[in-house]
Amino acid sequence: MDPIDIGLVVTALLLALVVVGMRVAFAAAIAGLIGLTWIFWSRRDYETAEFGWAFEVAAKTAGQVPHAKIASHALSLIPIFILIGFLAYHAGLTKALFEAAKRWVGWLPGGLAVATVFATAGFAAVSGASVATSAVFARIAIPEMLRVGYDRRFAAGVVAAAGTLASLIPPSAILVIYAIIVEQDVGALLLAGFLPGAFSSLVYGALVVGMAVAMPRLGPPVRGFTWRQRLVAIPGTLPIVFVVAVIILFIYNPFGGDAWGTPTEGGAIGAFAIFLIALLRGMGWHQLKDALLETAKLAVMIFAIIWGVLIYVRFLGFAGLPDAFAEWIAGLDQSPMLTLILILLAYVVLGMFMDAIGMLLLTLPVVFPAVIALNGGEGVSVADSAFGMTGTGCAIWFGIIVVKMAELCLITPPIGLNCFVVAGVRRDIPVHDVFRGVAPFFAADALTIAGLIAFPGIVLYLPDLLLN
Repeated sequence: MDPIDIGLVVTALLLALVVVGMRVAFAAAIAGLIGLTWIFWSRRDYETAEFGWAFEVAAKTAGQVPHAKIASHALSLIPIFILIGFLAYHAGLTKALFEAAKRWVGWLPGGLAVATVFATAGFAAVSGASVATSAVFARIAIPEMLRVGYDRRFAAGVVAAAGTLASLIPPSAILVIYAIIVEQDVGALLLAGFLPGAFSSLVYGALVVGMAVAMPRLGPPVRGFTWRQRLVAIPGTLPIVFVVAVIILFIYNPFGGDAWGTPTEGGAIGAFAIFLIALLRGMGWHQLKDALLETAKLAVMIFAIIWGVLIYVRFLGFAGLPDAFAEWIAGLDQSPMLTLILILLAYVVLGMFMDAIGMLLLTLPVVFPAVIALNGGEGVSVADSAFGMTGTGCAIWFGIIVVKMAELCLITPPIGLNCFVVAGVRRDIPVHDVFRGVAPFFAADALTIAGLIAFPGIVLYLPDLLLN
């Protein structure tokens, strides 16, 4: 077998391991080690005496991956962003956001559900973890919606779907991982997520209002708040605005000149600011300990996936599969846009069996070069490109779209993690009801993705300010 054939066989093995239920981190590491051993052994013509040498070299090659990649300075953003979210929860900012949103938009049809979407979007601006966001609002928003007569399936679906916004709206752990894998500017990608995240939340809100108008039993409006009550609720949301402003200022200096610092430094200062706010709001030692432990658990899980998948990625490099796939995609006799849409549909299928981070880590080393090739290459000009943007712009634009696709993994049966989290928090709502509740939001996500493809300026406007 040549290296390409070995790459295809080992990739099929990896997918089989994932389908039968093995964790992505372990499946990828095992497949990568088998693939590396196979590649090295093939170079010695499969001589029996050389198998031990091939395995030893493969093990050493795989063993170098975790430290070489995880030592990246940019990856320190992941635990920082996760910590910001947990500290914000213990500071009571989630309740303040939901209360403010309820008072301002509760009068709309399905107003509490709309408030949940907007409050979740606000919390996503200080939380890098979708699962944590869904768990928090399952405790805060669902009881409030059920109390005023909302359909429980609808309420659970709103929380599970809105929780996915944390994957797109910075600070986002998935965006950081994407930037590291494809070697793009972390700050530019984080900035790129703001407008698409806001756009996605507006589409969700419009869907909720439309459903409530068509079926009023789903969610009655909540009225009776005075303008004074609405204005009084605003100060409770200001800490979120402050932290977001700090992170943005460290990524992009709007006053001209160099940025004030790196995204990592901005995230660290944001975490410290949230820590002080939480202390002032009465956070005790036990709450701080819980925040640190939850951050550590989630960060270790993410890094374990990265370790395992990067061993597989190292094997792909030896097999030459990414370059071969890119050449094949670029040579297809069809529209580049049609090819891109087919790639996105493949992500929908993968999302039924894999978690978001694992799916991106496994596919990007192969898919990303292919998409850049479709556009015309890394150095292509806007005039000569297939998608109307430079190579750098295409990398950022595709990153936001593919992260939005990854959000579908969090609510797609049979392993939509957000749905299981909501059902775990609200044991009175079966997980199959949560999956039914999120079903209409697939249409909203499809509309959002179509909008981002048709109008790439939504994605590229803020990064252009940073890069130009």
